[in-house]
Amino acid sequence: MSKPTDAQTPAVPSKSVPSKSVPSRGIDWRRVLEFPNPVNEYAARITAALVVALSAVTLLTGFGWGLAIIAAGFWLRVLFGPRISPLAQLSVKVLTPWLGRTRLVPGPPKRFAQGIGAAMSTAAALLLAAGLAPVAWVLLAVLIAAASLEAFAGFCLGCTIFGFLQRRGLIPADVCEACNNISLRGA
Repeated sequence: MSKPTDAQTPAVPSKSVPSKSVPSRGIDWRRVLEFPNPVNEYAARITAALVVALSAVTLLTGFGWGLAIIAAGFWLRVLFGPRISPLAQLSVKVLTPWLGRTRLVPGPPKRFAQGIGAAMSTAAALLLAAGLAPVAWVLLAVLIAAASLEAFAGFCLGCTIFGFLQRRGLIPADVCEACNNISLRGA
């Protein structure tokens, strides 16, 4: 007699196993989409300086694909943190270690700021594609101004907006505990 297949084997009730002890299968999307917290402010500022340089070259040359490249970089940083973005990798792995400085700041406001950059650069790329070049270039100039504030003055406009929205209750307090508790902030 042949051995029964799984379909022929009678179902035996299994014992309930807690989900924590069962190895997970598939992709852990929380890990894939995680953003570092805290973030080295100097790495963020260097990345912003690289964005300023790329954006200025795009604006001065009128190279439309530059907008798509800038937008893609922002989306990579928003979705995956610095792990996949070429500009972030250059700043985190090469330039910031060479600088040798560290100042840790909360990650959620930086991710929010990257999201604003992603929205602005995507809008500029879409406007350019729709034939509205002057509006696209103005939007890119605004992006350059905001990234310049971060890069050269250490003022993160997106982080300021994040704080404003959090104080108004539009961003839940638990999104960034360090933003709410001054004692958790690094010096």
